[in-house]
Amino acid sequence: MSATESGGALDAAPRKTFLGHPRGLVILFLTEMWERFSYYGMRALLVLYLTQHFLFGPKEAQGIYAAYAALVYLMPVVGGMIADKYLGSRKAVVIGAVLLVFGHFMMAFEGNGGRENLTVGGTTYELQVEGRDQDRKIFAVNGDDRTQIRITPEGVVNLEAADGAATGTALPALTPTGGYQLETIRDTGFGEPMLFFALSLIIVGVGFLKANISTVVGHLYEDNDPRRDAGFTIFYVGINLGSFLATAACSYLGIKYGWAYGFGLAGIGMALGLVTFLLGQSWLEGRGSPPNPEMLKTRKVLGLPFEAIFWIGGLVAVFPTWLLMTRNEIILTALPWLAGVIFLAVVGYTLFKLAGAERTRMLVALTLIFFSVLFWALFEQAGSSLTLFADQSTAMPSWFNAPMTQMFNPGYIVLFGPVLAALWVWLGKRNLEPSTPIKFSMALVLVGAGFLLLTYAANNFANVDFRVPLMFLALTYLLHTLGELCLSPVGLSMITKLSVDRVVGLMMGVWFLSSSVAHIAAGFIAQATSSETVAGVVTDPAQALKTYGDIFGTIGWTGVAVGVVLLVLSPVLKKGMAGIR
Repeated sequence: MSATESGGALDAAPRKTFLGHPRGLVILFLTEMWERFSYYGMRALLVLYLTQHFLFGPKEAQGIYAAYAALVYLMPVVGGMIADKYLGSRKAVVIGAVLLVFGHFMMAFEGNGGRENLTVGGTTYELQVEGRDQDRKIFAVNGDDRTQIRITPEGVVNLEAADGAATGTALPALTPTGGYQLETIRDTGFGEPMLFFALSLIIVGVGFLKANISTVVGHLYEDNDPRRDAGFTIFYVGINLGSFLATAACSYLGIKYGWAYGFGLAGIGMALGLVTFLLGQSWLEGRGSPPNPEMLKTRKVLGLPFEAIFWIGGLVAVFPTWLLMTRNEIILTALPWLAGVIFLAVVGYTLFKLAGAERTRMLVALTLIFFSVLFWALFEQAGSSLTLFADQSTAMPSWFNAPMTQMFNPGYIVLFGPVLAALWVWLGKRNLEPSTPIKFSMALVLVGAGFLLLTYAANNFANVDFRVPLMFLALTYLLHTLGELCLSPVGLSMITKLSVDRVVGLMMGVWFLSSSVAHIAAGFIAQATSSETVAGVVTDPAQALKTYGDIFGTIGWTGVAVGVVLLVLSPVLKKGMAGIR
């Protein structure tokens, strides 16, 4: 192989490989596996943690989740620019990993959580919940009086009453709706501020790490290396292997033993990712180094080394992020506008600063990014509405729980990711591989079909408790996963192939920006599925299932229709890619 320069390193000798790929892919695979272990382990529990421990209503909890996820995918835009211009990808990854370790461990500090009081006939009871799974029970407690209750659309039902009369309690057999008051007391002194501070550390940490570790993967391969797509797919399998293991382990510990155990395990995973990356630097062969290493070493700002400014800046950025998370409605309102400005700025740069094939390829990339927003808005219901659907409207076996349903997606990717990677290579050798625009259209149709399947199940297969069989949710995740495998690993590869070298990190950030905007849209969709809860327990299961079915049907047909539109446009987009598949 001839000497080439990539990411600041000069290859003067044949590079060592592992299973046919640059061996640096092993380090990036393991690092991202553990980073995703921490991220998805925490994500599996987050919405249920908000609704059950802090007693946010489903609509508010899904708004918090949407704001958090949107910032997680917006920050890589900034992190990508910093890495491109100053730090290089590898140093940015280290800063991000350190912030993530602290953030995930802080999630294990629960505080007291929220409290809910029930007042009936002048007597106030504290509502206490036993368990975190579908079999959780609500008790109304006043001194030594502890009574199991259920709150329904008809009112408060005393489950310990016999023959229509209460036994050993002042609560009547039925207190009709309108005859009682509920009061929620938030843990605003310690628990909630600590929660939002931990989330803010994670947000800023992901900003430094996420786009840049993918950029290092791109630097491992030469421009026209046919292994690039397969390499990104293998990297993507690493992401999802970590996600699968995390969802299983963190969900089990969090639901069975307590939230702190699940979140604590996620923190351990991130620490392992950081250690792996630091110990494996030699295998990266200098790829992703700073664009000007000498300037980074010698330049000082206010007497401090230039590199230290970015460490300090990362810590400082946590505080405004924390303020935004405590007022998440600002994010939900302002971020779509900010994201639109950034996207238009990149379009303007492409139109006025580039020319010829560079401009055409960049415009194709930006068009596909635009279509990807709808895909992610639907796909990312997994962390919010689909998790609550699993908890509220899905029949679970005794050995399974609602956050564990998020295992389906990464599990399917681990199984089918290598198969699709091999399929694309096999088809490519025969000039039969679908173009990137066609793969994107397939993804949209598949994600829409997944929601239509759930609507069908909600309308035809609900049991007496208004829960659908788990099989339908598993099949929905299968369709979503196949769609993701058509779009996401190919999308990451597309950015590195179609983007101009000098802004590839920024374009990777714009790719994640599309997910940021999508999470805002996903939040609004998820909020539309919300039902009333008390102490984290839904009060009207029948209405909850109907609402899920209606909303899932609407977004399902939308996904299918937009996928067909993109399929029609795909020949034009393929032509603009100038021979790149």
